[in-house]
Amino acid sequence: MNKIAVAGTGYVGLVAGVCFAEVGHNVICVDIDKEKIDKLKAGISPIFEAGLESLLKKNILDGRIDFTTDYQQAYKDADAIFLGVGTPENEDGSANLSHIATVAREIAESIEKDCLVVVKSTVPVGTNHKVEQFINDFLKNEVKVEVASNPEFLAQGSAVHDTLFAQRIVIGTESDWAENILTEIYKPFNLPIVSVSRNSAEMIKYASNDFLALKISYMNDIANLCELTGADIQDVSRGMSFDDRIGNKFLNAGIGYGGSCFPKDTKALEYLARNNNYELKTVKAAIDVNEEQKTVLYKKASNRLITFNGLKVAILGLTFKPGTDDLREAPSLKNVPLLLAEGANIFAFDPIGTKNFREIYPEGAHGKGTITYVEDVEVALQGANVCLIFTEWPEVKSVSPETYKSLMRTPLVYDGRNIYELKDMEVSEVEYYSIGRPPINKGGIRETKTYEKLKARI
Repeated sequence: MNKIAVAGTGYVGLVAGVCFAEVGHNVICVDIDKEKIDKLKAGISPIFEAGLESLLKKNILDGRIDFTTDYQQAYKDADAIFLGVGTPENEDGSANLSHIATVAREIAESIEKDCLVVVKSTVPVGTNHKVEQFINDFLKNEVKVEVASNPEFLAQGSAVHDTLFAQRIVIGTESDWAENILTEIYKPFNLPIVSVSRNSAEMIKYASNDFLALKISYMNDIANLCELTGADIQDVSRGMSFDDRIGNKFLNAGIGYGGSCFPKDTKALEYLARNNNYELKTVKAAIDVNEEQKTVLYKKASNRLITFNGLKVAILGLTFKPGTDDLREAPSLKNVPLLLAEGANIFAFDPIGTKNFREIYPEGAHGKGTITYVEDVEVALQGANVCLIFTEWPEVKSVSPETYKSLMRTPLVYDGRNIYELKDMEVSEVEYYSIGRPPINKGGIRETKTYEKLKARI
């Protein structure tokens, strides 16, 4: 088996390292954060990801994975070095490659044998070529170095499964030598391998993520039109899902995409297009729609209420999706400051994300408003004037419509994830507003544009 070094222990690097160890490779993961490395050595994962910590502990005990801050020892005799460091967006939307550059120089000054450097981080098209040039510019020893592209296609919350049981492995290489090494590394996974050029592999990553972002934004756009015309977005998406050309994934309307990938990757590809004097109109539209969609619940509630000042506002869900503690680009981060600025008394529930959210908004007063974190959904709902649902955690989905009616001072619910059936909220007499569906107004009356037109004719 190969000796593999992995630079970075975030979502990409840590998941890759643990999964490489799981299939039998010897892995050493490198990070500059000593506290994080110490925790990882003890089998404690710094991120919440289903199945990750148990596999981490298993492979530490089996001696197939280790962690260090000493990059020179880790890189010097590795057969392959995978880069899984962050590429955050700059203010102009471009990808920040400073972490990539730092690791590339460390590799150049450390390796003592022929080595394949593999970029797993999401980087603009052409970056792998620049990394190879950069490494060779600073190379200390007379060894052979090539750079290959191997983008990841993980979904947060299922990253381990998505790695071990991927639909395909994409590798981008410029020589048979590099292609053979990567093919050998991935042989134990027994998965389909798509072998292309480096530039094509880099573009496959962006094109894939941005296509999914386009689907989400398109469905949200259609959902907003459904509300204006009396159609139901869930009926529409169900009808669309039977078409094999469209598929049944990413058709659920909501309050926009978040996380570490879609927002960053759409902006990065749009920036790349602009830099090449081309306008990606579809991707630009997706970005604009998504930004608007994140605050649609707040806008709906603002239209219904005179003010949030002094009201108890229950917020259910803080992370951008269930199954992760990641808050990056989460709709909650857009809505909470708006509510606090209006003097809302927020009671927030999230089974995993509270710790991270508390670091941004500590419990207590913020301007005219306050925020309190609770460990039980019912505590958040007790006596609340309004409830906003941002994340469809199982703990939230299990709340019955009758619970809102019985616990809230005013059963006024704004659901950004379309968790409930309209008829159930209607029967329970909950005033219910969702995405792309007719509202259930006070007293359990379902209103549609068609219904309004019929009333006008009588």
